[in-house]
Amino acid sequence: MKIPTIHGYIDRRILINYVGDPEVVSHYVPAPFRPQIYNGKAIIGVCLIRLKHIKVKGLPNFVGISSENAAHRIAVEWDENGETRQGVYIPRRDTSLWFNALVGGRVFPGRHYLARFDVKETAAHYDIHVSSSDQTAISIEADIAPDLDSTSIFGSLDSASEFFEKGCIGYSPDGKSFDGLKLALKEWKVTPLNVKKAHSGFFENESIFPKGSVSFDHALLMNNVEHEWHGIGRLRF
Repeated sequence: MKIPTIHGYIDRRILINYVGDPEVVSHYVPAPFRPQIYNGKAIIGVCLIRLKHIKVKGLPNFVGISSENAAHRIAVEWDENGETRQGVYIPRRDTSLWFNALVGGRVFPGRHYLARFDVKETAAHYDIHVSSSDQTAISIEADIAPDLDSTSIFGSLDSASEFFEKGCIGYSPDGKSFDGLKLALKEWKVTPLNVKKAHSGFFENESIFPKGSVSFDHALLMNNVEHEWHGIGRLRF
């Protein structure tokens, strides 16, 4: 799949981050990937992202499209050309836009489930509920926080920020290969959130991830960031 450079703006991006049992998570991650381990845990999560003015680079903003989207992510590493690379494996995508759902896997990497996004937010409060076409639910209720939760595995906001900034390359499954995208941001800055409630019907599905193998860690916020998506071709196994 050849993907043109896509330009737009991230109006809001929330990373809901969990820690998982590495052995359990490894059973779900296909070769050539393996879970990236941080302080003895696999790092998994959900990206809730609202995109605006998304269009092929060079076209004017008024032709762009906007949408709410969710991507379930697993931090991974793999060996390529003698080097260990880092990024995220994306087993599931959801979108509010029927066009994305229609062309997912053909124009955009990965199947996209059509979903309803109920969003109530202010500058300091976020209440988001996602209900997908296959009944998978995602939700978060959170407020802006002064610092990262002290119980987080990362220990500090700087450590968490550095880890997730490196996860700019994402691969989605396409048969026996993976389509890759690289996210290029004009600026990287995250704000911690004080999370009152968080839920992922995918990561909390005990038929996939047994009870006790996954737990919530923290959440981060980004706002108003210009960005580009660059296709990086397929990774085969």
